[in-house]
Amino acid sequence: MSRQYFGTDGIRGRVGQAPMTPEFALKLGWAAGCVLAKTPGARVLVGKDTRRSGYLFESALEAGLAAAGVETYLLGPLPTPAVAYLTRALRAQAGVVISASHNLHFDNGVKFFSGEGDKLSDQLEEEIESYLERDIVCVPPESMGRARRIDDAQGRYIEFCKGAFAGDSLRGLKLVVDCAHGAAYRVAPAVFAELGAQVLSIGVSPNGLNINEDCGSTHLEALKAAVAHHRADIGIALDGDGDRCLMVRADGQSVDGDEILYVLARQRQLSGSLRGPVIGTVMSNYGLERAFAGHGIAFERAAVGDRYVLERLRATGGIIGGETSGHTICLDRARTGDGIITALQILEAMQIQGLSLAELVQGMAKLPQVLLNVPVTGKAKPLLDHALVLAAATEVEQWLAGRGRLLLRASGTEPVLRVMVEANDPDDANKAAERLATAVQQAAALSVA
Repeated sequence: MSRQYFGTDGIRGRVGQAPMTPEFALKLGWAAGCVLAKTPGARVLVGKDTRRSGYLFESALEAGLAAAGVETYLLGPLPTPAVAYLTRALRAQAGVVISASHNLHFDNGVKFFSGEGDKLSDQLEEEIESYLERDIVCVPPESMGRARRIDDAQGRYIEFCKGAFAGDSLRGLKLVVDCAHGAAYRVAPAVFAELGAQVLSIGVSPNGLNINEDCGSTHLEALKAAVAHHRADIGIALDGDGDRCLMVRADGQSVDGDEILYVLARQRQLSGSLRGPVIGTVMSNYGLERAFAGHGIAFERAAVGDRYVLERLRATGGIIGGETSGHTICLDRARTGDGIITALQILEAMQIQGLSLAELVQGMAKLPQVLLNVPVTGKAKPLLDHALVLAAATEVEQWLAGRGRLLLRASGTEPVLRVMVEANDPDDANKAAERLATAVQQAAALSVA
């Protein structure tokens, strides 16, 4: 059975359009309740980010869960990894996050965690989808679920994050933290401040509509300006649901997920705690692979999506993996990607090695990379097999032979086909990417016609 609604990171879409409608959310809550919480008195935690539409979907999911006989515990605005942690810590049967991650406010989504705090398997998502084809059948009134709030959820998560930091303190460090007006706007500044850092916060005034807008991990300009203005040691950029982290060095240069992965893996190698291969994705820069090879660190690539990185880590016994976008997983500290914990591991490496972030990333030289997101009408994936696209890809591969690589992939959350080209010469990368993007656009136009 192929999944109709679940993508690489749950269900996501434009608010008010299928599937992100109140009617669908109601049925999704019921379907998930039937599948994930089959025992009497089952509990499901529900968290969200700061989107205004979160109120709507929170209420609809709560109603659906109640109809399935599930007790709902509302966490309010909290990062996605906080919901994963609390689901496991509070022995709940499942966790739900209402968020569209790095997207703007007009999108929203729903993703689920198992009782172990892990992303759901493909099989469980397919089972939930099978219930979506059925009519809602309410349990008897005396068996319906109730809803209540967990008032100390933020405090519990703050303590968990602080416990993941192995250094003495962050005293003497000046940090700028950009919370993207999102789910981490309260907890992230508190974590770094309680560990002793001087914290200057931006992106901490959510109004329900400004999440990820010209801020956070998708727009580093404001963070770079703040780091320069305040002469900070480092800038930390989270996304709307707090599971991504990118950084800005004291000299204003950005640090992406590949460089973060390099620093974390090297620190664990130096401390003797690195286990298994490091897992990147097909999008990871070839420079990362070359740097790891130079240090004798095994490296593997997974499909794009932190769920697939996590699957490979568990299959290979690895502990460090992540994506260029800033999703980084440190299994020796947390069970899922966590932007705050990722930042803490970088600060820990700086402290232990006595080096700046600029010095820590010197050992990795990235190849120039061009990434184009080509919007399409309808589904993007079938275009990968279109004759025009295949011919262009073959042409570019032959032209770049020995000098770079290309990757074409369909987004799992948007009607977009992503074109990525790496080459030693940035002009070559641009030319190749434009050639591929043109072929995609031509193929998309023919497909619609």
